Amino acid sequence: MNPQDKRHRTILVTGGAGYIGSHVVLQLVEAGERVVVLDDLSTGFREAVIGAELVVGNVGDRALVERVLREHGVDTVMHFAARTIVPESVADPLRYYGNNTCATRNLLECCRDAGVAQIVFSSTAAVYGIPAGGSAREDTPTAPINPYGSSKLMSEWMLRDLAAADGPRYVALRYFNVAGCDPEGRIGQSTKNATLLVKVACEAALGKRERLSIFGTDYDTPDGTGVRDYIHVDDLARAHLDALEYLRAGGASSTLNCGYGHGYSVREVLEAVGRAHGAPVPFVEQARRAGDPPSLVAVSDRIRETLGWRPRHDDLDFIARTALQWEQKLAAVR
Repeated sequence: MNPQDKRHRTILVTGGAGYIGSHVVLQLVEAGERVVVLDDLSTGFREAVIGAELVVGNVGDRALVERVLREHGVDTVMHFAARTIVPESVADPLRYYGNNTCATRNLLECCRDAGVAQIVFSSTAAVYGIPAGGSAREDTPTAPINPYGSSKLMSEWMLRDLAAADGPRYVALRYFNVAGCDPEGRIGQSTKNATLLVKVACEAALGKRERLSIFGTDYDTPDGTGVRDYIHVDDLARAHLDALEYLRAGGASSTLNCGYGHGYSVREVLEAVGRAHGAPVPFVEQARRAGDPPSLVAVSDRIRETLGWRPRHDDLDFIARTALQWEQKLAAVR
């Protein structure tokens, strides 16, 4: 493509003030892309949007979305805006179907009408539920066990069906366990009352929480605790830029796992955070939680083959260190 054409394209990032979205925005801006962010700041942070215009509003606001797409000449949408807390989705399912599924339907209709060429969608490994054997390929049967996973799977179906009806081509990235923060410490995971293990462990290490709870120590895993595929947010963000280049080159719509392809146990995560902090993370052992799989790890060959994605931070100690550094920065300013 002619380099001059690139200057006239705009990427709309919904939820770009949130944890993952802001890291993607930062990488897009550094790559010379023109970016506009749409975020209602219900869970995102204005200061996390660096180098891009921020429009404060909701993806479910059809008139606003139409205006943003039109006025900015958007040809690509990266869609992150969603509620993501699994227990909250169980307690308030309609909120999740409203915020995640219905708002996505609104966005997709606006994209179709505006002639948007491609969409990169933030999906989740929660669409698999509890896969047999503890690992998931893209063709593993989808069987979500909570409204969060179901709301995301419904959005995947809408993307698939719209693309088949000559709508935008897409890449849906099914995230596994995202962790860590910008290696330069500019942005990070700032969500209050977070549930992501690495962040919670860092908070416990610094005394922001009294202790961390290990839910289940009798799983059929090497040390009895749950095993997950932890991916550094910087590598995850890079996958979105790789997906963008793939789609711009005419790539076919694809759904891809985004993980490293191997897992770490809860105890291994706590040990890594303890090494970064120089002292053990306080914890208490509790019974298993309903619905937690013993192991959930990505089979991630397809994303490497399709996008040429090459992670740079596949190192649990690096993940823990960047997460702890960000938590220390938050503690210093609050």
